[in-house]
Formats: sequence, structure tokens, C-alpha cells
Amino acid sequence: MSDFVSGFWSPYIALMVLVSVVGCGVFLWLQGRARHAPGQTMGHVWDETLEEYNNPMPNWWRWMFYITVVFGLGYIVVYPGLGSYSGQFGWTSEGEYDKEMADADAIYGKIYKAYLKQDLKTVAASEDAQHLGAHLFLAYCAQCHGSNAKGSKGFPSLADNDWLFGGTPENIKESILNGRIGVMPPFAQLGAETVKDLAGYVRSLSGLAADPLRVQRGREAFTASGCIACHGADGSGNQAMGAPNLTDKIWLFGSSEATIMDTITQGRKSQMPAHKEFLGEAKVHLLAAYVYGLGRAQAGK
Repeated sequence: MSDFVSGFWSPYIALMVLVSVVGCGVFLWLQGRARHAPGQTMGHVWDETLEEYNNPMPNWWRWMFYITVVFGLGYIVVYPGLGSYSGQFGWTSEGEYDKEMADADAIYGKIYKAYLKQDLKTVAASEDAQHLGAHLFLAYCAQCHGSNAKGSKGFPSLADNDWLFGGTPENIKESILNGRIGVMPPFAQLGAETVKDLAGYVRSLSGLAADPLRVQRGREAFTASGCIACHGADGSGNQAMGAPNLTDKIWLFGSSEATIMDTITQGRKSQMPAHKEFLGEAKVHLLAAYVYGLGRAQAGK
């Protein structure tokens, strides 16, 4: 409720909550006073034989509802539920989160800090550290990169040895700490035919089928349009700026001609968020070692 900029909403919500809870009690009371004619139907029939009878609710059932109403009133007195009123206990989800994090830090904080003092390669070689790193990865990284770290469309695989910004332990830690932004500018101004030529040439760089004539024209356009400034004259990329290698068989958005043409025409922008403030350096250190270990295991080193 702290993000409400108007004083109107807090009492409005409190009133709606009270009216709803008390209204349920009033409705139950009215039902208890209503006249019923046991054995008579209300005239409503479903599925040919299913009839609605004018029978009262059993008393035990009605009293269970009364109990829930009383419980609801007690709950919104003790816990937040009436607008900006914080409840008798002063409970908040943020406070609960902070408490849980403090409890976890009391247990694991010393372990994380001990690994922080070690070299990343040493941490990556530790089986216990890799086990902890795997749990951190599943909690904070799997949403984008997958539980198996193999990524998905637009999210790079971390289980291979191909790196946009470099695969050294320091590069990986920098990526997690401060995030990365990768930008492929749009080249729609080149025209559809030139873009198609470029797509054919890019496909040929990694051994994919392409029209030889378009490959030749695309090679010339690759240099003339300035693609070499980022991807290099041979298309092998530039890790200093996150420009991907076009000569391997690894594709972030797909290798079809249509997808590559869309990338060239519309451009791409990807962002890896920074985790320094959220996780802290000690957890990032373990995560970096874990991710480094994944690539190293794939490379067989």
C-alpha cells in the first residue's frame, strides 16, 4: 500500500474488505431466517433429472461458515488486509523475506565468504563448491538459461565452450556482477535483396546450404556494409564487444534464412541483468565458478 499516492485508496480498500466479510455473515443470517419447504423443488432442472430442492442448509454447515467469517475478521486485525493498516503483528512480506535471508546468511554466509577468498579456478575444481553453485544457478539463473544451462532462443547456452563476452573466469564473473548488453543494429536500409545475400553468406560461414551466387554477393556486402567492424573480416566475432562468432554452428536466435534476414533487418538487443546488488559478490563468485566449470567440462578440460 505504500506505493499509493492518493489517500483515497487505503480507506476504500479497508471498507470493501469489511463490507465483503461482514456481508457474508449477514447473508448467512438471512439464509437462516428464510422460509423453506423441505421436499418441494424450486422448479429448476438440469440434465433432465437433477432438481433443486428448497431445503435449508444443515446447521453444522452454516456454523462452519460463521466460523470462517469470525476467523476472517480476526485475521485482518492481526495481519495486513485493511488498506495501509499493518496489523497488530506488523507483518510484511518484505520483512519475512529479509528474515529468511538473514537466517540463510547466518548458515551459509561464512561458507560463501570462504570460497570468495579462493581463486575462481580453485573453486570450480571443488565438488562441494560446484554443488552449492548448482543450487544457486537453479534459483537465480535457470529461468533464462534453463535448468540444464543449455539456454533457449535468445538466451545463450552456458553448457558449451562458446562465449559472447569471453569464457575466462574473470569474464564470466564480470558478466554476472555487472550484466551485459548486446546490440545488433538494424540494416533495413540495405534493401531486401542485399539482406538476403548477406543471410546466404552468413549461413555459408558455418557450412549451411546457400545459393553460391548470393554467397558471393553477400561476401562483398559483408565488407561494404560494415559487418566486419563487429564480426571481423572472417566472421569469427569479437568478444570484447559481444559480437557473436558467425563461423561456428551455434545460433542464438536461429539459423534459418528467414531468421537471419530478420536479425539483419530488424536488429537485436539482448540484456543480461546485473546481479551484484541483488546477490552480492560472494554468491556471484560461486556462480561464476559453477558456470566456468560447465564450459570446461564440455570442452573436456
